[in-house]
Amino acid sequence: MAKYGKKAQQEVAKALHEEKRGQLKSGRSGKPVTDPKQAIAIGLSRARKAGAKVPDPPDRD
Repeated sequence: MAKYGKKAQQEVAKALHEEKRGQLKSGRSGKPVTDPKQAIAIGLSRARKAGAKVPDPPDRD
């Protein structure tokens, strides 16, 4: 199982909190995020951009 750093955990928690309050928006369309899995993915993406210890995203086919 992948290990995530503290910064990554904080970013995911922040994204889930925003999603629950309806403040988290998706990228290009700007629609509110309603799926917790999408909120987690956004949090991990933010953590990667911030330089946190997060594994690379899986390859998309």
